[in-house]
Amino acid sequence: MHIENLKVFSDLVHSESFSKSAKLNGITQSAVSQQLRAMEKHYNILIVDRSQKQFRLTPEGKKLYAAAQRILAITETLNGELQEMKNVVSGPINLSTIYSIGLHELPPYIKRFLKDFPAVNLRVEYRRSNHVYEDILQNSFDLGLVAFPVKTKGIEIIPFREDTLVLICHPDNPLASESSVSLEEIARNKFVGFDADIPTRKGIDAMFREKRLTVDPVMEFDNIETVKRAVEIDAGVAIVPSATVKQEVARGALAAVEIDAKRRSRPLAILHRKGKVMTPALQKFLETLTSQPVNAAESASGAPAGKARSRARRAGAV
Repeated sequence: MHIENLKVFSDLVHSESFSKSAKLNGITQSAVSQQLRAMEKHYNILIVDRSQKQFRLTPEGKKLYAAAQRILAITETLNGELQEMKNVVSGPINLSTIYSIGLHELPPYIKRFLKDFPAVNLRVEYRRSNHVYEDILQNSFDLGLVAFPVKTKGIEIIPFREDTLVLICHPDNPLASESSVSLEEIARNKFVGFDADIPTRKGIDAMFREKRLTVDPVMEFDNIETVKRAVEIDAGVAIVPSATVKQEVARGALAAVEIDAKRRSRPLAILHRKGKVMTPALQKFLETLTSQPVNAAESASGAPAGKARSRARRAGAV
């Protein structure tokens, strides 16, 4: 029985999905089924209870899964120790992030990291916040990046940084000439918001609730880019992280105004699975993310360089 078989089996148990396990391992769904049957034949046991509609392991399957987890952990530790002996930081890092962090906060950190460790293969995927948590729990990604982190069983939360929330409006909007604006003034305007299930939306709603204000958005979107486009055509005003609108403000497409409120920051956090073995590459990347903020020159550097690959399964939520 090969380590690769145990990895496919472990991903199958985590995801409870043959298609997801196949996608994680770059094989077909049929290949996952074949590997499962081969394992059952090899050990002469039933691993999955096929009499149940939902995915469920047999007692023998649970025993095998526990052993597979130990073997995979030992293998991961060994790979890390061998890398350290070679004094080479290399290997893959899979990062799941919400769109606003991945596009606007992460690039300078990635540029700095890949400049120091060019042998690392960093893959970034943009996801909705709830999917980032799933990715980490299922161990399909090494690290996650989210806003307004929520304590979740099985997940370790590491503070990353804090964003400042600002009001954005069309440059011709009367609010654009103000040095700061109150929540009461914002509530009197047409408001463009994020979808109700997005953490940043929940944080913004909490700001208004503290002032006993109610805002009924005229438009709601699941990602920061669409919100900005709606404000650019003067469909309303919006509250967004300041880092996400620097370019639009610089070219005069949007105006950003400070919000006069006690809570106007957005905490960002790094997620990883509790008990996860940290390879040298992961350790160095975490050190980069938690080091001093990048300077202005790096922040203006644009998209990630080097071997970082970015894929958006969907225009991910803020």
